[in-house]
Amino acid sequence: MVAQKNEEIVVKAVGLTKIFMDFWGRPKAKAVNGIDFSIKPGEVFGLLGPNGSGKSTTIKMILGLLYPTRGEIKIFGQDPQNIEIKSRIGYLPEETYLYKYLTAFETLDFYGALFGLPTEQRRERATQLLEMVGMSHAYDRPVGEFSKGMARRIGLAQALVNDPDLVILDEPTSGLDPIGCREVKDVIRLLASRGKTVILCSHLLADVQDVCNRVMVLYGGTIRAQGELKDILREEDKTQVITPRLSPETIAELKNFLAAHGVKEPEKIVVDNPGRDLEDFFLHVVREASAEVATAGAHANGEIPAYLQGDDKQDASGQAILESLHRRADDEAAKKAAAETAAKLQAAAEQQAKKDEQLSQLKNLRQKSEEKAADAVQKAADEANAKAAAAREELNRKLQSLQKK
Repeated sequence: MVAQKNEEIVVKAVGLTKIFMDFWGRPKAKAVNGIDFSIKPGEVFGLLGPNGSGKSTTIKMILGLLYPTRGEIKIFGQDPQNIEIKSRIGYLPEETYLYKYLTAFETLDFYGALFGLPTEQRRERATQLLEMVGMSHAYDRPVGEFSKGMARRIGLAQALVNDPDLVILDEPTSGLDPIGCREVKDVIRLLASRGKTVILCSHLLADVQDVCNRVMVLYGGTIRAQGELKDILREEDKTQVITPRLSPETIAELKNFLAAHGVKEPEKIVVDNPGRDLEDFFLHVVREASAEVATAGAHANGEIPAYLQGDDKQDASGQAILESLHRRADDEAAKKAAAETAAKLQAAAEQQAKKDEQLSQLKNLRQKSEEKAADAVQKAADEANAKAAAAREELNRKLQSLQKK
């Protein structure tokens, strides 16, 4: 599924208001109060605000789970209640709600079936998504046994099983380790490079800053700030210059030069070595350690499913993102592990197909058994009717005989 390029606005809200009523129909809480916003294709839109600011209510109105009290909201130019547009939306709620007795593979297969995907296609996608989120080694485990982070990974996979044009992620990195957080952000960047629209609701502002193009900050149900992230965060009264390492002499000369050209507060001139991003540092340490020690935790190979990558050629930024997602697997151990995983997934698919065939046979046996039981009941009824008729005839003959006497 590819986003339609002729649609200029994916989500548009005008005067959107939601008031919750008490039992007597009196206004109890104004969760959203007359907000206006629009989201375009290919944007990663950050929906921010403290608890109780109206974020979840806004998302539920976008999904059509709540009706606005006043105002209007359109999704792909249509009412959110329109069933047809549901197949174009992927949603990861704040809390991961999964059927705990289904395995990871069965969970994704189930959600694919809800979207009407053919059997082979949804099984292929389930396999690819499990690889992407690092859960292929636990494909046959019930999701009720998973930790919060592992369940979160399955939740992200189910939100992408239908290749949606609009992806709504509510706290997607909650419970994930730094490796999982980076992988989620890489997936978000890839979706945006394909023209998909992503709405990201998160309290982890560093994640929002890494991936969002625009943000909207809610407080008390109203918009307090909205705009391009780079414009909002830009400090107009300061200038930043990054150069290769300078000698102490050059730094002193630079400060004198700035003082001579109008910088009247030299104590505000800061010349220092830039710090590394903690996430990059952490991932660097983990990559080095993974070459020496194996782990039983979730481990993704970075492979994004082909259907999420799209058939058209990626632009330069999209290709760069894809290249950054591919991990090196040059050593024989990694290749052997990948082969074993592929074999297990193939066996799982064959086992599922066998189960489906057995279920079909059981249904046929049940139908034949029911038909036989119905025939037996009908036969018994016919025999009982025949005996009753014979008894009535015999009784009539005896009555006639008595009457003649």
